[in-house]
Amino acid sequence: MEPVVGIDVAKAKLAVVLGMATGKRLHKSIANTAAGHQELLRWLTRHAPGALAVGLEATGGYQEAVALALHDAGHRVSVLNPAAVEAFGRSQLRRAKTDPTDADLIADFMRAHAPAPWQPAPPETRQLQALVRRLDALLEMQVQERNRLELAAAIVRPSIQKSVKQLTAQIVTIRRQIRTHIDQFPTLRAQRELIVSIPGLGEATAAIVLGELQNFARFTSARQLAAFTGLVPAIRRSGTSVRGRGPLSKLGSARLRRALYLPALAALRCNPPLQAFAARLRAAGKLKMVIIAAVMRKLIHQVYGVLHSQRPFDPHHA
Repeated sequence: MEPVVGIDVAKAKLAVVLGMATGKRLHKSIANTAAGHQELLRWLTRHAPGALAVGLEATGGYQEAVALALHDAGHRVSVLNPAAVEAFGRSQLRRAKTDPTDADLIADFMRAHAPAPWQPAPPETRQLQALVRRLDALLEMQVQERNRLELAAAIVRPSIQKSVKQLTAQIVTIRRQIRTHIDQFPTLRAQRELIVSIPGLGEATAAIVLGELQNFARFTSARQLAAFTGLVPAIRRSGTSVRGRGPLSKLGSARLRRALYLPALAALRCNPPLQAFAARLRAAGKLKMVIIAAVMRKLIHQVYGVLHSQRPFDPHHA
């Protein structure tokens, strides 16, 4: 039995368990900082030299720096879906929930399932993701400030107006930076041009798609990509009770789903294959939001098609 590591990731702290070959478990709490990551590497080397299987959950980005540090140090890192780990815990009838017990659960999951190792995206793609997420945050702050302005007292209106102006300037800068960043990398530039060849998808959406997908080569089918985006239906069947295809699973990237909503509305006006598809759904009596969700799923299928084939969108082929 090889040593295995489970890490429960939080914004400030890492709860770490090292399961030794003897069955003994060592626990440690480490700061989730660059210095803490180096301390973690030294601690692992001291107790279990060599490459280790390390599992940690995806936690809104807080896991990325430590996962990269462990990967660069030669460890076999697996970034796990929290829903899968939670389901495993329920199957084990786990009742206690603390940071150390969560780390124990992740280590047990690693032993039971031996998940595939994680591969970090190229630096330029990680940088693109950082840019598009910063743009998303700025846009959200801009909306909040404009909403405040509507009801603001006269004494604070100048302050809010100044804030809106500054946010608008930052948004313009970040958008320009995103375009420049993609332009300087041939692969990203070619992928953007393929995506914007799909009617309904523009450069802003293409940047979000490329930033959130990270490494497109890891997807082997359009359905797998749709599942990553959370755009596949949840099936509801039990015994003789058959309720067919349920609502969207929503277990994937919420950012990508949000990014595809307005393009889906545009595709209903200008994407011939999706117009015909939506017409068939309407004729079958489907509700408006069901149709939009289905069009979003077809859009991500079209994205897979152009990126996989390396050819611009062809409505006849679609």
